[in-house]
Amino acid sequence: MRALLRDRPLPPGSAAGSASQAQQDPRDYQFIEQLKQTKLSLLLDENHTFIKDLFSECSDVVVREFQLEGGIPALLLFVDGLTNTQLLNETMKALMLLGTGETAISQIEDKMLPVSQTQISDNYGDLLASVLGGDAALLVEANDKAILLGIRGAEKRSVGEPETETVVRGPREGFVESIRTNTSMIRRKLKTPKLKMKSMSVGKESNTNLVVCYMDDLAMPSLVEEVVKRLEQIKVDGIFESGMIEEFIQDDAFSPFPQMQYTERPDVVAGALLQGRVAILTDGTPFVLIVPFVFIQIMQTNEDYYERFQIGTLLRMLRYVFMFLSLTTPAFYVAITTYHQELLPTSLMLSVAAAREAIPFPAVVEALIMEITFEALREAGIRLPKAVGSAVSILGALVVGQAAVQAGIVSAPMVIVVSITGIASFTIPRFNGAIAIRMLRFPILIAASIFGFYGIFFSLMILIGHMANLRSFGVPYLSPIGPLSAADTKDVLVRAPLWEMVKRPEFMTVQDNTRMGNELPKQIKKDGGLDGSNIDHVHKSSEEEPPNGSS
Repeated sequence: MRALLRDRPLPPGSAAGSASQAQQDPRDYQFIEQLKQTKLSLLLDENHTFIKDLFSECSDVVVREFQLEGGIPALLLFVDGLTNTQLLNETMKALMLLGTGETAISQIEDKMLPVSQTQISDNYGDLLASVLGGDAALLVEANDKAILLGIRGAEKRSVGEPETETVVRGPREGFVESIRTNTSMIRRKLKTPKLKMKSMSVGKESNTNLVVCYMDDLAMPSLVEEVVKRLEQIKVDGIFESGMIEEFIQDDAFSPFPQMQYTERPDVVAGALLQGRVAILTDGTPFVLIVPFVFIQIMQTNEDYYERFQIGTLLRMLRYVFMFLSLTTPAFYVAITTYHQELLPTSLMLSVAAAREAIPFPAVVEALIMEITFEALREAGIRLPKAVGSAVSILGALVVGQAAVQAGIVSAPMVIVVSITGIASFTIPRFNGAIAIRMLRFPILIAASIFGFYGIFFSLMILIGHMANLRSFGVPYLSPIGPLSAADTKDVLVRAPLWEMVKRPEFMTVQDNTRMGNELPKQIKKDGGLDGSNIDHVHKSSEEEPPNGSS
């Protein structure tokens, strides 16, 4: 397509000229930006010819030629399948009934179009981006401008419960692949003009639409500017999922830990925006990126704040305990059975030794075999259809584990250790965080097999040092533990009552750190709750005599 555009002259009215067009590099990532310098012609035939060259061999692009009443030539440009057919037909009906005196684009836009969203464009760059996004373009003879009609109507998935973030209590709606549906869901949560949505596009060929969401009165302008700057630096042919953006703009490309949060839930995005964070929506995917992101947020879920704080605290403590077990249980087993048998009670040590007596492999090889097998079963369960995936994971683990023990390849204690490790990893709420923990389990296991407890200790020290050195858009990854923020610790290992969280997190620099008034929290702290003694719950008997002796 670009070769055709390089070899043909520009239409009259072009600001760039045929010489600059001939020099256009087909590898240029700013193709649409350069087309914005190519102006529309007053002659409809020249515009038609240019559009035909622009969309040559594009069978889904429709150029509908027709005449306004009075014989005035016009054409409508749209992509079949991306526009609302009903609105398109109503638009053409209105245009064909247009009087002979109304030929100016401004008059047509103001008086005749049954479309709520319109835009005037005088260049091919805006026209191309709009049409490929699902809009339609109207061009009329003797007008060097086009009307872009907002009649997008592509098929899309209906809103449903997100599969990756199910909850017992909370909203049941999740994002879909349509970016405008997703922005509307966020807008429903935050009904304020302070919610800003900045649109942009990324991808030389895909021209993927992005929306950067933030609260204008909370998010720091420097953070928003940094997010936009990093997105504008992406020069690639196509972006199809938010994970591709994450890999381009994260702070440390080689760290196993996620430095951005992704979610399918509008309530999670709304809560993050109220903390002064920034959300990045990508057209074509239900997963929204949120920055900055710190380690403790791997262990937090939105449901923590919907249940009573006692329940949220208990569940969060369990997650931290099981995260540690998931990371170190195989390593501790190998270290104890290889170097530190004296730490076990005599009866337990004899039981483990008897179980391993016929095993031909050292403990570390035994652990690696079982861990890799368990990871393979887990991956198979994810990739297989839902109807059989869970059954394969459960039955596969039982059958393989039992067969391996009976065959003398692994010991029964090792099967128990790997099972505990696998179950513990399922308690980590964030999938990308759980993947990081599962991946780091293997180097710690190898270190334990070589150096025992010393290997585990130094591995954890290296791991903590790496996390302490990480940043997510300028925020220390171990915040609020390192550096320590005493006020923020009420939402780390425990989940304090909501009325205790008067201020926003201190590790996030925001324009306004107050999230609620002081009166209600003070009253709750003083009285232990709200007083309902003034409510009358006395039930009068139906047998009471009426007043004044009347019957």
